[in-house]
This record gives sequence, C-alpha cells and structure tokens, in this order.
Amino acid sequence: MPRKVVKKAKGKAESAASAIERLRVIPKTAARDKKKPAGPLITVRHMQRRDISRVWDFLKLSFREVNIETVEYQRPRSKHRFEEIYEEEGIEQLVFEVDDGIVAYAECSYEVTGSDNWINPRYFEKRDMKPLFVDELAVHPGWHGRGVGSFALEQLHHLARVHGLNHIVLEVAENNVNAFEWYKKRAFKKLDAAIFMACPVEIEPELLPPRELPPAKEAAPKSSDDDDDSMG
Repeated sequence: MPRKVVKKAKGKAESAASAIERLRVIPKTAARDKKKPAGPLITVRHMQRRDISRVWDFLKLSFREVNIETVEYQRPRSKHRFEEIYEEEGIEQLVFEVDDGIVAYAECSYEVTGSDNWINPRYFEKRDMKPLFVDELAVHPGWHGRGVGSFALEQLHHLARVHGLNHIVLEVAENNVNAFEWYKKRAFKKLDAAIFMACPVEIEPELLPPRELPPAKEAAPKSSDDDDDSMG
C-alpha cells in the first residue's frame, strides 16, 4: 500500500478516536444533573363530623359555575341535607387534601340508598352489573389539570375492586362539557338517553286587561197612568 494512503487512513483513525474521547469528557449539563423538585403530596381520608362545614363550603365553591348552567344541582341542595347524608348508613365520604387544604371530595355508596333516589336497581341486575354508585366527585377549581381528579377516581376504582363491584356509575350533566368529556376519556359510557326537555310557552297575564263596558241604557219615561196607579 502506498505510504500516502496509509498516512491518510491513519489520520482518519486518529481523528475519529479523538472525537470519541472528546465526547467522553464532555460534562453533563447542570440541567440534566438537577433533579425535579418533589411535587405536593395528596392524601385521602374518611370525612369526619368536624369536616362538614369545610366540605360544604368546598362544594359550593367547586360547583358555583357549573350550577349556573345545569338544571339539577350538582351537589346537595342544602347544608341540612348534607348533614343528613353524613348520618346515613352505607355512604362513603372521602376528603382529599394537600397541606391540610381540601382539593377534592368524593361520595359513593355500594347500593341504592335514600328515599329520594330515582335509580332503578333492576336495570343493573338484568345486565349483571354490580355498581359502585358515585353521588359526588368534586375537584377544587384551582387544582384542575394537576392529577387530583385522576387520583380521586383511582381511589373509587380501588373501593369498587375491594368490595367486588364491577362498574362505577355516576351522573353528569351533558352540558357540563368539561366534566362530560373528562369522564368519556376514562372509559365512561352513557347508560341512559333520558334528558331534560322543554318547550317555549307564550306568556300571558293571569288577569284580563281592563275592558270598556257599554254605556248604561236610558230609563223609559213613565206614563200618567203609571202615576195614578202609584197614588192608588
């Protein structure tokens, strides 16, 4: 092999070796070495009696905007009713907190409960469905998009599995678009086509408007014979 070619090949080999060595000694950037700061820790516990007022205020805040747009209240309609729910048997009320602040609330039951419940148990029995009924699932508006709702839903799935239940059933207003789409992305499907319907009605006053009456008829003149009779 000619010497010139050997020298050229040798130069290429040295150049490649030095490039590899340079790659080896390049220090990692500070951004790569720096660990991400730990995020906030979310905890879950059973609601206690002392939590009733705090949770009620939380629910009013969480559903304030939603309730403006929906026919049904998306929470108990009164604090008194909420206190009654706490006393009822078979209902789980879970509080999710970050740094002692409430970030989510979930309420569920393992069977149809309550005298005002409209759920038909036979619907699920005919379909071999054993549901966990979720009555409330609320996330603080300031914590949307932070994984709080996903953690709360995971807790509900865990409860269902522990109790041998194979479905999670809940009610959500279809015009509550954000919540409706959120559930659809997590494998929830519409069970019933029932919706609220309305038709417009022309408004009329309850009382009829004033009406002009015909003028009084003139009295007929009395005859002289009538006068004589009256004297008799």
